Amino acid sequence: MPFLSSDGAEIHYEVAGAGEPLLFLHGLGSSTLDWELQVAAFSGHYRTIAIDARGSGESRDLRKASGPFSVAEFAGDALAVLDHLGASPAHVVGLSLGGVVAFQMAVTRPQALRTMTIVNSAPSFAVRGAGAVATIWLRRILSRLFGPVGMARVLAPKLFPKPEHAPLREKFIARMARNRRGAYIATQLAVLGWSVADNLESIHVPTLVVGAQHDYPFLANKQAWVRRMPRAEYVEVPDAHHALPIEAPVPFNAALGAFLARHASP
Repeated sequence: MPFLSSDGAEIHYEVAGAGEPLLFLHGLGSSTLDWELQVAAFSGHYRTIAIDARGSGESRDLRKASGPFSVAEFAGDALAVLDHLGASPAHVVGLSLGGVVAFQMAVTRPQALRTMTIVNSAPSFAVRGAGAVATIWLRRILSRLFGPVGMARVLAPKLFPKPEHAPLREKFIARMARNRRGAYIATQLAVLGWSVADNLESIHVPTLVVGAQHDYPFLANKQAWVRRMPRAEYVEVPDAHHALPIEAPVPFNAALGAFLARHASP
């Protein structure tokens, strides 16, 4: 299990396959396991790289195990892994929290990205509107009272609501149970108030934004900010929810694969 020391943290990463680098960034409370179906699908043609954000999965912050963390640190860790592996520029794919990290990478060091794919995420988590504020506060309260497992039991039916999703719900809860309470809460807090919305017009990295039809309401209106990005396009997967690459890997992989093929290096 390879690790890289990065700014006081030990960052776990996994590499498979060969070809153009393809970096996967996971969502809140998850790990490299978010991407097992994508690694299997793409490692035959790409050098896939998946990392655990500091405080998540097998990665540890050695100085401040329970945070505070920042999006800038998460992005710095991802860039450090790319540098260590000689993998820049890379195609970067981020789900939810991972999309936040990808956006920050595109602002911090755009030359490290060949393309960017944002999955059910946004360029700003500045909390606005009564509904969004209520959702965020409910999650903070549940996280502090019941920890990641309690949060997982609340989220699982929303992420995987269909009867045939029962195995996915159980797997999701089991994976969330591996989180350390303090680190999970610190990761959650790192995103709140973060924004690169003022930088959208200056992001020239070719970008695919993938949305699910039934994503969380506070992540709606993706097409509005996509129009502000010079080289962005939007695709929506019908009858899918927030954990899109896990719930609907076939249409997601098809959309991602077509986009990557159009932007392969000469």
